[in-house]
Amino acid sequence: MENENTQQNNWLEEEIATTEKETQRTDHPALKLEEGKICIFEVDFSEEFEKWIDKESGYVKKLIPVMHEGQKKIFWLNTRNPLYLEILKSYKEKGQTLFKVLRTGMQQNTKYNLVKD
Repeated sequence: MENENTQQNNWLEEEIATTEKETQRTDHPALKLEEGKICIFEVDFSEEFEKWIDKESGYVKKLIPVMHEGQKKIFWLNTRNPLYLEILKSYKEKGQTLFKVLRTGMQQNTKYNLVKD
């Protein structure tokens, strides 16, 4: 019986820690890109991006901390989106932290295009 209680407490501790972490990430609003408009933001690469997995679809999104219009925000970006790799490579190869992105389409037809100077 004691082993069951220990397992239950471990589960509860993990759940509390996960929920606290998820609650912390909502401290900053989500970055919303408007269709047909260029959005300029600076990515904070100082720490590894948090990962969020959709339990139903299995899609993995990274929670990218950004500075947009003087406010800290979170850019939720699917790792399958080509923009994610472009942002990572631009930082690794050129040290780029400032990005200009144009959004086209809506919902499943949404496309993000990196605007290059």
